[in-house]
Amino acid sequence: MSQRIMILATNGFEQSELEKPKSHLDEAGYDTVVVSPEDNEIRGFSDGEWGDPVKVDLSIDEVGEAEFDALLLPGGQINPDTLRMDERAIQLVRNFAKSGKPIAAICHAPWLLIEAGVVDGKTVTSWPSLRTDLKNAGGNVVDQEVAVDGNIITSRNPDDIPAFSRELIKALEEQLLREEQRIAVPA
Repeated sequence: MSQRIMILATNGFEQSELEKPKSHLDEAGYDTVVVSPEDNEIRGFSDGEWGDPVKVDLSIDEVGEAEFDALLLPGGQINPDTLRMDERAIQLVRNFAKSGKPIAAICHAPWLLIEAGVVDGKTVTSWPSLRTDLKNAGGNVVDQEVAVDGNIITSRNPDDIPAFSRELIKALEEQLLREEQRIAVPA
């Protein structure tokens, strides 16, 4: 069975930060599922304009962390700012963090990590305007294309998507290997 990745987003996501990692994951054989508080479709934002719609696969009310192997949080200003006010979204982030499953957040999406209280003590990066927020939440903020600390993967902007996607796929491969090793060990 293919590993399932939840992509949690709402209207106003940065178009490239949802579509490109999703494409990288799909091409690598993962099952990506777009989850949103909205029904039917959500619309991205690109170059200061409303972008293309993306089909919503499942409502936020229909899912739980246990059904997925990782969480992908695209950025954009509007998307994470809206989601951080939605307790269902924040609880999903907390559940993924508690489970130890990979959480990949790019650009403004670390706002959700802050709201969920999972940044303290973690090395993270983000869009520059969030860095003070991350520091105030106890994060060790770095300015690099991708920061990986335990199950938390963060990147700064769309230019970092190749490294961001690569680290998420690496985390999924390592997670699968650990699971296979756990199953192979007789009880």
